Amino acid sequence: MAWVWLLVAGLLEIAWAIGLKLSHGFTRFWPSVWTVAAMILTYVCLAQAVKTLPLGTAYAIWTGIGAVGAAIAGIVLFDEPASALRLLWIAAIVAGIVGLRLSTSG
Repeated sequence: MAWVWLLVAGLLEIAWAIGLKLSHGFTRFWPSVWTVAAMILTYVCLAQAVKTLPLGTAYAIWTGIGAVGAAIAGIVLFDEPASALRLLWIAAIVAGIVGLRLSTSG
Protein backbone atom coordinates (compact mmCIF):
# COMPACT_ATOMS: atom_id res chain seq x y z
CA MET A 1 0.00 0.00 0.00
CA ALA A 2 2.93 2.35 0.65
CA TRP A 3 3.84 2.25 -3.04
CA VAL A 4 0.29 3.27 -3.96
CA TRP A 5 0.52 6.22 -1.54
CA LEU A 6 3.83 7.16 -3.14
CA LEU A 7 2.42 6.96 -6.66
CA VAL A 8 -0.55 9.15 -5.70
CA ALA A 9 1.83 11.60 -4.01
CA GLY A 10 3.87 11.76 -7.21
CA LEU A 11 0.79 12.37 -9.35
CA LEU A 12 -0.28 15.15 -7.00
CA GLU A 13 3.22 16.59 -7.32
CA ILE A 14 2.61 16.84 -11.07
CA ALA A 15 -0.84 18.35 -10.47
CA TRP A 16 0.47 21.15 -8.29
CA ALA A 17 3.27 21.92 -10.73
CA ILE A 18 0.71 22.32 -13.52
CA GLY A 19 -1.49 24.34 -11.18
CA LEU A 20 1.42 26.60 -10.33
CA LYS A 21 1.82 27.44 -14.01
CA LEU A 22 -1.92 27.95 -14.48
CA SER A 23 -2.26 30.13 -11.37
CA HIS A 24 -0.04 32.82 -12.93
CA GLY A 25 1.82 33.49 -9.69
CA PHE A 26 -1.26 32.81 -7.55
CA THR A 27 -3.19 35.61 -9.25
CA ARG A 28 -5.95 33.33 -10.56
CA PHE A 29 -8.28 32.05 -7.83
CA TRP A 30 -9.31 28.52 -8.85
CA PRO A 31 -5.97 27.38 -10.19
CA SER A 32 -4.44 28.73 -6.97
CA VAL A 33 -6.92 26.77 -4.84
CA TRP A 34 -6.23 23.60 -6.88
CA THR A 35 -2.49 24.12 -6.50
CA VAL A 36 -2.55 24.60 -2.73
CA ALA A 37 -4.89 21.62 -2.28
CA ALA A 38 -2.59 19.41 -4.37
CA MET A 39 0.41 20.63 -2.37
CA ILE A 40 -1.22 19.68 0.91
CA LEU A 41 -2.47 16.32 -0.37
CA THR A 42 0.89 15.36 -1.86
CA TYR A 43 2.54 15.76 1.54
CA VAL A 44 -0.23 13.78 3.24
CA CYS A 45 0.28 10.91 0.78
CA LEU A 46 4.06 11.10 1.05
CA ALA A 47 3.78 10.98 4.85
CA GLN A 48 1.75 7.78 4.56
CA ALA A 49 4.31 6.24 2.21
CA VAL A 50 7.32 6.97 4.43
CA LYS A 51 5.71 5.16 7.34
CA THR A 52 7.06 1.96 5.79
CA LEU A 53 9.31 2.89 2.86
CA PRO A 54 12.86 4.15 3.33
CA LEU A 55 12.81 7.94 3.41
CA GLY A 56 15.56 8.47 0.84
CA THR A 57 13.98 6.07 -1.63
CA ALA A 58 10.48 7.47 -1.19
CA TYR A 59 11.62 11.07 -1.46
CA ALA A 60 13.74 10.42 -4.55
CA ILE A 61 10.94 8.56 -6.31
CA TRP A 62 8.38 11.21 -5.32
CA THR A 63 10.48 14.04 -6.68
CA GLY A 64 11.38 11.98 -9.74
CA ILE A 65 7.74 11.34 -10.59
CA GLY A 66 7.05 15.04 -10.14
CA ALA A 67 10.03 16.11 -12.24
CA VAL A 68 9.28 13.72 -15.10
CA GLY A 69 5.57 14.49 -15.01
CA ALA A 70 6.11 18.24 -14.90
CA ALA A 71 8.58 18.06 -17.78
CA ILE A 72 6.19 16.00 -19.89
CA ALA A 73 3.27 18.27 -18.95
CA GLY A 74 5.34 21.27 -20.03
CA ILE A 75 5.96 19.64 -23.40
CA VAL A 76 2.37 18.50 -23.93
CA LEU A 77 0.40 21.34 -22.35
CA PHE A 78 2.63 24.37 -22.63
CA ASP A 79 4.56 23.82 -25.88
CA GLU A 80 7.92 23.59 -24.15
CA PRO A 81 10.75 22.14 -26.25
CA ALA A 82 11.07 18.36 -26.59
CA SER A 83 14.65 18.11 -27.81
CA ALA A 84 16.33 14.72 -27.98
CA LEU A 85 18.74 15.73 -25.22
CA ARG A 86 15.92 16.83 -22.93
CA LEU A 87 14.04 13.56 -23.55
CA LEU A 88 17.24 11.61 -22.85
CA TRP A 89 17.58 13.20 -19.41
CA ILE A 90 13.90 12.63 -18.66
CA ALA A 91 14.49 8.96 -19.54
CA ALA A 92 17.49 8.94 -17.19
CA ILE A 93 15.26 10.11 -14.33
CA VAL A 94 12.74 7.38 -15.19
CA ALA A 95 15.56 4.81 -15.14
CA GLY A 96 16.56 6.06 -11.70
CA ILE A 97 12.99 5.77 -10.43
CA VAL A 98 12.69 2.21 -11.75
CA GLY A 99 16.09 1.30 -10.32
CA LEU A 100 15.17 2.60 -6.88
CA ARG A 101 11.86 0.75 -6.96
CA LEU A 102 13.52 -2.53 -7.98
CA SER A 103 16.18 -2.21 -5.30
CA THR A 104 13.73 -1.48 -2.46
CA SER A 105 11.65 -4.12 -0.75
CA GLY A 106 8.27 -3.35 0.71
